[in-house]
Amino acid sequence: MSLKQNLISIGLVLGVSHSAIAEEVHIAVAANFTAAMKKISADFEQASGHKPLVSYGSTGKLYTQIVHNAPFEVFLSADQKRPQLLHEQNKGEKPMTYAMGKLVLWSRKADVVVDESVLKAGDFKRLALANPKIAPYGAAALEVMTHLQIAEDLRRQWILGDSIAQTYQFVATGNAAFGFVALAQIALDDSGSRWMIPQAYYTPIRQDAMLLKRGADNPAAVAFLAYLHSDAARQVITRWGYMVEEKEG
Repeated sequence: MSLKQNLISIGLVLGVSHSAIAEEVHIAVAANFTAAMKKISADFEQASGHKPLVSYGSTGKLYTQIVHNAPFEVFLSADQKRPQLLHEQNKGEKPMTYAMGKLVLWSRKADVVVDESVLKAGDFKRLALANPKIAPYGAAALEVMTHLQIAEDLRRQWILGDSIAQTYQFVATGNAAFGFVALAQIALDDSGSRWMIPQAYYTPIRQDAMLLKRGADNPAAVAFLAYLHSDAARQVITRWGYMVEEKEG
């Protein structure tokens, strides 16, 4: 039986009963997925009895920590690149996509028009984005500006966050007039103004999850990945503004 089939089988069991032996599972999660993960981890604990211990951060920093043997057992990345690299380094099982993210340009002010013309005009002091070198949503933001041929024109106005969570805070606190954030961060919040950036402007943000080597013998780690692909978790993921792939079969 393949890993994916095994995860699905365990997921079916989780849907009807608690695990006989509760375990802890250490999970590294990309910052953009924070809100959805809080709901999913609580639901998973209630459904399984296992306790998730979650650490949030930029994908790049979490990847570096895993390479240097941080005690994570599951990794939820904001891209496909880092999980694939870890798989190639024999750090974990083959990754699987759990969500596809969307990028938004956001202002906390409701009376501001937010669209690509705002970026092209450049009539603002600060533009927040996650560091493109370590955060996939930051890399996507750079792609958007490159597509619009304004990346170099705006570079002096950039304020870089270590993660998409910090980027959101820059805008929310007024330290930046506009910011490239994940739709998931504002999906349930109608405040401010936003521009849903066309998908053609940046590479699709496919977010992969993987079972790390440290979690291979932990039933809670395997069970969590199964739950992440369950209908209950997928409903949460889509509610927070992500897309999910159609299930096979």
